[in-house]
Amino acid sequence: MNAASLAVGSFALLGIAYKFYGGFLRERIFGITNLEPSPAVQRNDGVEFVPTNRWVLFGHQFASIAGLGPIVGPAIAVVWGWLPALLWVVFGSIFVGGVHDFGALAASLGFKGCGMGEITQRVVGRRAKNLFLVIIFFLLALAMGVFAILIAGLFIAYPKVVIPVFGLIVLAMLFGTALKRWGVPLGIASWVGVSLNLGLILVGIKFPILWSNAHGWITVLLIYALLASVLPIWLLLTPRDYLNSYKLYLSLGAILVGLLMGADEFKMVAPAVQSVAGAPSLFPFLFITIACGACSGFHSLVSSGTTVRQLKCRTDSQMMGYGAMLMEGALAVLVILACTAGVGADFWNENYQNWATINAKGVPLRSFVEGAGAFIARTGLDLEFAKTFIAVVVIAFAMTTLDSATRLLRYNIEEIGTAYGTPSLRNKWTASIVAVVAIAFFAFLKMPNESGEMVPAGLLLWQLFGTTNQLLGGLALLVVTAWLVQRKRPSGWTYWPMILMFTMTLWAMVVKLLVFWGKGQWGPLGVGAVIFALALLIIWEAVGVLRGAN
Repeated sequence: MNAASLAVGSFALLGIAYKFYGGFLRERIFGITNLEPSPAVQRNDGVEFVPTNRWVLFGHQFASIAGLGPIVGPAIAVVWGWLPALLWVVFGSIFVGGVHDFGALAASLGFKGCGMGEITQRVVGRRAKNLFLVIIFFLLALAMGVFAILIAGLFIAYPKVVIPVFGLIVLAMLFGTALKRWGVPLGIASWVGVSLNLGLILVGIKFPILWSNAHGWITVLLIYALLASVLPIWLLLTPRDYLNSYKLYLSLGAILVGLLMGADEFKMVAPAVQSVAGAPSLFPFLFITIACGACSGFHSLVSSGTTVRQLKCRTDSQMMGYGAMLMEGALAVLVILACTAGVGADFWNENYQNWATINAKGVPLRSFVEGAGAFIARTGLDLEFAKTFIAVVVIAFAMTTLDSATRLLRYNIEEIGTAYGTPSLRNKWTASIVAVVAIAFFAFLKMPNESGEMVPAGLLLWQLFGTTNQLLGGLALLVVTAWLVQRKRPSGWTYWPMILMFTMTLWAMVVKLLVFWGKGQWGPLGVGAVIFALALLIIWEAVGVLRGAN
C-alpha cells in the first residue's frame, strides 16, 4: 500500500469535513453568530480575557491540544495494524473529537466564557459540578506530573533541544510585548520571531546542554509552569504557542512533501490489521490509546478555558474548536504513516511484535522520530538535522501542554475554592502554588508497584490516565448534549459521539479495574474505582436533566 495516497485521501476528507460539517455544526446545531460580542470583548481585563488575532489564537489552541498525545497514542496503536488506527483518527476527529472540542467552546460562549465546571453546574447541577471538578483536578495533576517526568527524560536523551526549548520562552515574551506594547505589526513580528525560533535549533545543535539530573529538570519545569500559569496570557502562553505552532506547521509540511517526493519508496511495511501477544484487545483499547488525534477530554478544558477567553469573533469558534482538532488529526495521520512506512520493515519487525518491548524501550517516540526524519530527509535535508528538528518539535509541544494545563489546573482550583467557599483558593498565586504542588506530588512521590519496586506515583497511576481522559471527553459531550436539549436545538450530533465515548471508556475502565484487582495493585484500583463511581454519579445526574427536559 502506498503511504502517500493514504495521506492525500485522509487530508481530503478532513478538509471537506471542515468546510461542510464544521459549517453545519456552527450554523445549524450550535447557532453561533456575531450578533453579540464575544466574552473576550465583553470581559476584556488584559490578563485572562484578551481579544486575540485569530491566527495567533489558532496557534495557541493547536499547540495546547497537540502535545505528546497525537504522537505517542497513534505510535502505540499501530501495534493493532495501521488500518484501525487510521480509521479512528480520520473519522473520530471528524465526527467525535471535532464535535467535542467545538461543542465545549460553543457552550462556553453561551455562558460568557465559563469553564466546564461552571457550565456543568448551570446545565446539570451543583453536585455534578463538584464531582466534575474532582475528576478534572486528578486528570490534570496526574498528566502534568508524568509530562514533567517525560520531558525531563527527553532533555537528558536529546541535549541539543534544551536551548531551542528554553530560548523560545524569552523569545515569546519579547514577541508578546512587541505586539501588545510596542505596536509591531503581526506580520513583521511573526517573520522575525519564527526566524529566530528556527535559528535556536541550530544553536542547540552546536551547543547541547548536558545535564543528567532528572529531578533538577523536573524542578525547573515546575518553576516555569508556575510562572506561566500566572503571567498575563498575552505575555507568554499565547505567543509561545503561536511561535511554536510554526515549527509544527513546518514539520507537517516537510513530512508531507518528503512523503510525496518518495511516494514510490515509502510503502506500508506494517500489516493493515494484526494481533500481538500480550497486547490488550483492539476493542475498546484502540479508542483509549488514541485520544489526542481523534478525541480527547483534555481538549474541552482548553476550548472552554484559555481559548474562549481570547476569542475576538464568535464565528471564529469553528476555526478554533473544529479546525484545530482536524489539524491535530492530520498530524496523527502522518504519525501513523511515519511509524508504519517511514521506519522500514526491519525496525517494524524488531519493535512492534512484542507488547512489552513497545512499552519498555520507548518505541513510540523513537519510531516517530526515525520515520518522520526519513520522510523529511527525502527532501534533501540532512537526516540527523531532520531527526533533531523532529525531536525539538516533540519536546516543545510537550512543554506547551505543560504550561497550558497548569493554567487550566489553576482555573480548576479557583473553581473548587468558589464551590466550597474557600476564598484563599480563589487567589491566582495560591491556586497556582497548589496546582504545582499537586503536579510535584505525582512527579516526585514514589509508591511500590506490583513487584515492590518504588516508582513515581504518576507513572504508577498513569494506567488510569487514558481511561480518565476519555471519560472526561464523554462527560463533556454529555454536558454539551444537555445544554443543546435545554436550548431546544438538535442534540443527536453530540449524543451519539457521547454514547460511543462512554461505551468504550467504561468498558475499558472495568477491564483495567479487574486487572488491578487480579494483580493486587490496590493503589490504582482504589483511585480508579473512585473515578469510576464519580463518573457514574455525574451521568446519573445528567440523565435526570435530559429526562426532565424531554
